[in-house]
Amino acid sequence: MHYHRTLRLDLPPGQSAFLWGPRKTGKSTLLRALFPEAARFDLLDTRLMLELTRAPWAFSERVAAFDQATRSNPIIVDEVQKAPAVLDEVHRLIENEGLSFVLCGSSARKLKRGRANLLGGRAWRFELHPLTWPEVPEFDLLRALNRGLVPQHYDATGYRRAFAGYVDDYLKEEVFDEGLTRNVAGFSRFFEALSFCHGELLNYSNVARDCGVDSKTVREYFQILVDTLLGVFVEPFSPRRSRAVITRAPKFYLFDVGVAGHVTGRPVEREHGADFGRALEHLVLMELLAYRSYREYDFPVRFWRTKSGLECDFVLGRAGEVAIEVKGSPRVRPGELRAMRAYMDEHRPAQAVVVCNEDAPRRTSEGIWILPWERFFERLWGDELVT
Repeated sequence: MHYHRTLRLDLPPGQSAFLWGPRKTGKSTLLRALFPEAARFDLLDTRLMLELTRAPWAFSERVAAFDQATRSNPIIVDEVQKAPAVLDEVHRLIENEGLSFVLCGSSARKLKRGRANLLGGRAWRFELHPLTWPEVPEFDLLRALNRGLVPQHYDATGYRRAFAGYVDDYLKEEVFDEGLTRNVAGFSRFFEALSFCHGELLNYSNVARDCGVDSKTVREYFQILVDTLLGVFVEPFSPRRSRAVITRAPKFYLFDVGVAGHVTGRPVEREHGADFGRALEHLVLMELLAYRSYREYDFPVRFWRTKSGLECDFVLGRAGEVAIEVKGSPRVRPGELRAMRAYMDEHRPAQAVVVCNEDAPRRTSEGIWILPWERFFERLWGDELVT
């Protein structure tokens, strides 16, 4: 199915860009739609990749053979991290000939670790996320929570097999390719450990003990997943004036709710219950991060937790101006608002929202919005939540 993606690469003449994102999120499809006349180098083509690795100058020679009409469009290089030396040629062509490029890939980390030429600010940075709520016609919540929003997974009939291949052949491959582990058994246990620490406060020592490796190695595993856009840390919100927040530990979420469900072994069969609530929380985070990226905002997304265990799932803004809780229950009861009330008493947010599965929006006497998940997404993407 073709999806109309929100991200637009509106590049002025002569401007180049990096487009990063996990594999299968649709980067190549998007670039073909945005730049149908562009010349394209696909470094997943092994012959081409080997040629340009051995002789990077051959890239410039191929570009020199393009006619003027082709050279006037951005030139696309797909999976650029597979031949980092090409970036020196790109740099020279930008400087000397005024050409523009869109450099697409799944991991900037490999380029940075190899001290590749990242063009010194000459290329804008964009990220493509999995599908978002406004991009999917007739959005099916249970389908999204179970299959995730990687386009091929959301559409696949055999999505469980697709997940198995994706995790084994891609997620694990990313870490092994970094050369940071030769402990195959330990790393496999690390992925098993994600089943109980995903979306929870991270305790590196506990994860390390379960994996049979040291805490430093576990931290590196997590950081690699973040650097390759396969996961994200959500840090605690702890303004100086607050004495109630006790944790410095972040939470970790994989980049896609369906991939996380596969790794954690968490199928969501009904639209209520604990597993549904955790998956919905993850989906809300995915939408927040995509919205922030596509709207080119820079507000932090954090969580708030007190000594007594009261917690707001997400706090947006440098001063915590928007507080969000996610509930899996079909009816949010007054007792479930204790954490939000505590946060409001201490930080006076501009907006306090509980995302849930109720059938209609309502607002409490304290000013807390109780929003069905669809209405929340409408408000988010309608620019009514973050101002």
